[in-house]
Amino acid sequence: MKFTRIENSKKLDRIILYLMTLVLFASTLSAQDSLKETPATANRWNPSIGTKLPTDLASHFKTPSKWKNQYGTYRSPLIKEDGTFVSTNQEWQIQRTKIKDWWMQKLGAWPPIITKPTLNILKTVDRGNHFEHEVSFLWTPTESTVGYLLIPKSDEKKAAVVTVFYEPETAIGQGKPNRDFAIQLTNRGFITLSIGTTEATAAQTYGIYHPSINNATVAPLSMLAYAAANAWHVLASLEEVDPNRIGIVGHSFGGKWAMFASCLFENYACAAWSDPGIVFDESRPSVNYWEPWYLGYHPPPWRKRGLITPQNPANGVYNELRSGNHDLHLLHALMAPRPFLVSGGSEDPPNRWEALNHTIEINDLLGFQNRVGMTNRPLHDPNPESNEVIYRFFEHFLADQ
Repeated sequence: MKFTRIENSKKLDRIILYLMTLVLFASTLSAQDSLKETPATANRWNPSIGTKLPTDLASHFKTPSKWKNQYGTYRSPLIKEDGTFVSTNQEWQIQRTKIKDWWMQKLGAWPPIITKPTLNILKTVDRGNHFEHEVSFLWTPTESTVGYLLIPKSDEKKAAVVTVFYEPETAIGQGKPNRDFAIQLTNRGFITLSIGTTEATAAQTYGIYHPSINNATVAPLSMLAYAAANAWHVLASLEEVDPNRIGIVGHSFGGKWAMFASCLFENYACAAWSDPGIVFDESRPSVNYWEPWYLGYHPPPWRKRGLITPQNPANGVYNELRSGNHDLHLLHALMAPRPFLVSGGSEDPPNRWEALNHTIEINDLLGFQNRVGMTNRPLHDPNPESNEVIYRFFEHFLADQ
């Protein structure tokens, strides 16, 4: 599947698409009836859910006037291979499948997902309002991981969130400040599962390499997404968890991880991505998808870490994506109509709405509103204010509606 850039000057195409959508909407569009979600999310997302946002969230799900109807140089995911526009829900399902297949072909095929996981409890600590379980499980066919499962003390089925980072301790409050997503969400009544690449981080290889670091056939960032798919099944297997209400969140490295996981694995009901760099940007040192542990994998010895230069070029599938003018808005499109929030910092400033508007356009076609949000702060680090929006996002979209 080949995509190229579309220029801003081609506004007539967008006007035509808009008019076609208005005409065809009443007779051909039935988002609630025909969306082909996976079994875990079937029947959950319909146009009425989440349309009215609470006051403290609403402003973050409205494109600022400066960026409204601005699409940048990103080619619309709604443009089909023959150059025509997707104009119905049914056509979007076909287009979505093609986009998903294209990504999986580029990134490498996943091993079989572990749908019947075995969860081993290594240690349990009573934290007062919740139990903290140190756990292990297979997150690839050959590799287990150790993380933390936090379960509030109540009997009803609960929503749950997977948190991802360099190591699982940070999210439970044992690391840098304002990255303790797991403990904060558990204090609000969520079951959380905190996972991270502890051993790879210690070795400064960070990712997951399948089948080996010397011969990886799947982009490491995609393998992280695969591991998160297996983590979803761990949570879904618990009798305390409602499998229809599982989200994922991460910051920076974890933001990239959460973004790829939620986009490539449809069972995640919603997601929050904290300043991952939601599009490629080679001027930003933390939007570093070219590094070998993300999308720039090549067999060791690896390039020197840092910005791309003629003396220190990028490698791997990253180069293929860039040379083909492909960008990550084509990944975001796979979220529609599931809600997501970008908690933007230095790497995701307000002009990222140009990319997000493409997913909003898809949701408009499908009949869904208020599914794409963004906050902005000047620094890369999360802060209490930006995190509060993340927590309110999960409280709203994972409510038992």
